Amino acid sequence: MKFRTDDIPGMRVTVMGLGLSGGGLESARFFARRGADVTVTDLRGEEVLAPSLEALAGLPIRYVLGRHEIDDFRSADLVIKNPAVKPDSPFLAASRRVETDLSVFLSLCRGPVLAVTGSKGKSSTAAAMHFVLRRSLPGAFLGGNIATSPLSFVDEVREETPVVLELSSWQLGDLRGRELLRPRVAVITNILPDHLDRYGSMEPYVADKRLVYAHQTGEDHTVVSWDDPYGRSFGEETPGRAAFFSRRPLPPGTPGAFLAEGGGRSVSGEGHVLTTDGPALIVPRELLVRGEHQRLNLLAAGLALVRFGLSPRQVAAGAAEYPGIEHRLELCGRAGSVLFYNDSAATIPEALTAAVKSFTTPLLLITGGTDKVLDFSVFAEAAPLPRGIFLLEGSATVKIRSLLDGMGIPYRGPYDSLEAAVRAAAEAAAPGDSVLFSPGCTSFGMFLNEFDRGRRFKDLVARLAGEA
Repeated sequence: MKFRTDDIPGMRVTVMGLGLSGGGLESARFFARRGADVTVTDLRGEEVLAPSLEALAGLPIRYVLGRHEIDDFRSADLVIKNPAVKPDSPFLAASRRVETDLSVFLSLCRGPVLAVTGSKGKSSTAAAMHFVLRRSLPGAFLGGNIATSPLSFVDEVREETPVVLELSSWQLGDLRGRELLRPRVAVITNILPDHLDRYGSMEPYVADKRLVYAHQTGEDHTVVSWDDPYGRSFGEETPGRAAFFSRRPLPPGTPGAFLAEGGGRSVSGEGHVLTTDGPALIVPRELLVRGEHQRLNLLAAGLALVRFGLSPRQVAAGAAEYPGIEHRLELCGRAGSVLFYNDSAATIPEALTAAVKSFTTPLLLITGGTDKVLDFSVFAEAAPLPRGIFLLEGSATVKIRSLLDGMGIPYRGPYDSLEAAVRAAAEAAAPGDSVLFSPGCTSFGMFLNEFDRGRRFKDLVARLAGEA
């Protein structure tokens, strides 16, 4: 059943999970401004949620903070859930109707959707698609898991307005059984072990990712990785038209895009898309972002945009100017001649490994955090590369220490605060070094989320720069 705005005035709406990243906040704003009787409930207290509460000041909203009350769910005509809330929540079981900010948006959206999911790289890929799109179509929007609720711009979307949505597995899972999402172009960047603390195994996790193309038709396109066995299976399964991206030239007759060079720690290969006139450049050699993984993100983004209708020339020009996004290998400061990089969005070992391998200059690494039941053995290929490793306390750090001890690689810490780790790394840094904060783990416990974690790192770096 699709959502209708005509139903809103007088509706009793409970927003479950106000949060700090936009979804709950924009849902509360959306319904309150349209005449609904809105209750916002969150397990966190007023102090933690202060930025969101301030943003909603003046709206007629009732707040229940630090707890949930079952009557707020039983009596509601509609409950808007945060994607992090597990489907088996007893509060959801007591609700008559459950939606998300995404499902409400998709019910109302009139423009073509380009949807991006994957284990890593989805934010960078979605942001790159949006950046390049806006050069040709200035009205294009970006939202979803990238911390911008699409409800914040739903009223501005017209039939010709493209919308890029970054979608997590949790957001996709909330759409199961409903034909709300039919993207003109769907992108799956890769599949790696993630969120196994919630899913238990890879099968249900991958099943949620598959939902991104489940309702496509032969008029739509699905962009997936040729280098990933899951990607090839997606390409065979999708009802859309599959196109593949790869680190290396594709087998003859395979539609897609590839890097001219691959492998090694300093990848500078151009990216080409296969057209009826032969290979055409879409990822130039000179980029503002660093690392092979970022070239692959741009390759996937470029292939998706060519399938959407942009020319290779338009894509290449935009890719050359793409600056990257916050918390993803973000150059965030300098203290003397030491550069500091914020990679707080690296929440799995594979992302940590890719980040370390992106550097050819002497590197000091700050890493560690909370475990998501992940295997850190992949980090073994990058662990010998940093000149020094500084560990944050956390359940995943136990696994990292075991790996480093087994390889005979020294480290310092674990430190019980980010400030202590940053100061230790800064004191050990020599002129010309780079300090990389790439946790490879989730942020729970010491931080609110990975964005809070990244912002705190940048604040510390700014303080160090001032002291220097």
